[in-house]
Amino acid sequence: MTAANETRINEWFVPKFGPIRFRVFVGLLFLPYTGMCISFTIIGSMLAGEIAWDRVGAIALIYALALGVSAHVADSLGSKKTKPWGSYFTRAQLLALMVATLAAAYAIGIYYIAFFVPLLAVIAALEGFFLFAYNFEAFGGRFHNNFWFAVSWGTLPALAGYVMQTDSINNILALAVSGLTGLVSYAEIRMSRPYKKLKQNGNNPEQAKKLENGLKIISLATIAFALALVAYRMIIFS
Repeated sequence: MTAANETRINEWFVPKFGPIRFRVFVGLLFLPYTGMCISFTIIGSMLAGEIAWDRVGAIALIYALALGVSAHVADSLGSKKTKPWGSYFTRAQLLALMVATLAAAYAIGIYYIAFFVPLLAVIAALEGFFLFAYNFEAFGGRFHNNFWFAVSWGTLPALAGYVMQTDSINNILALAVSGLTGLVSYAEIRMSRPYKKLKQNGNNPEQAKKLENGLKIISLATIAFALALVAYRMIIFS
């Protein structure tokens, strides 16, 4: 097993309690950032005139499985430099988890595509491409950069939420909001990369703490904003 101080086990979003494998598994999910991505789908959903709440839950679950779990496992498997979460899980276990959660996400998506929102297929195809191209650094790592991260984790999730409700993208507000969620995602990854390096080498702990606080603010504020929108829509249309 890899020593804990050689992994990301000491990150702020990793529990300080429980068995090491439990802590690593929770850390691997990057819950605050997964929460941001799910929040983007909810924000996009709330832009629709009429809301089908089962579809809000479905698109949130799809992204929780496909990006929250599968993409993060793929990132751990595809890392070219280090094993960010050590060797607490075998490659076979991680592959099984990645395939199972991705299959479940696409099974849900295909159901809605087939019966309600065929346009979602376009986003599903794009997200599937980015999941492998970004996390496994395919095509010479051409898609493993901040811009494509922001597109796949920020812009597309918001569009997916709106498309899930309306089966269309002919709404200027929805397009504008998806651009803004992309910018929020871009800001997050711009802070996250230097933060990770500072945490790994132990240099400049004060700067690392500032970046950590920024990451906490941007992730928690995004989640809180999405929940506020849900509360608003439920109250207005109750």
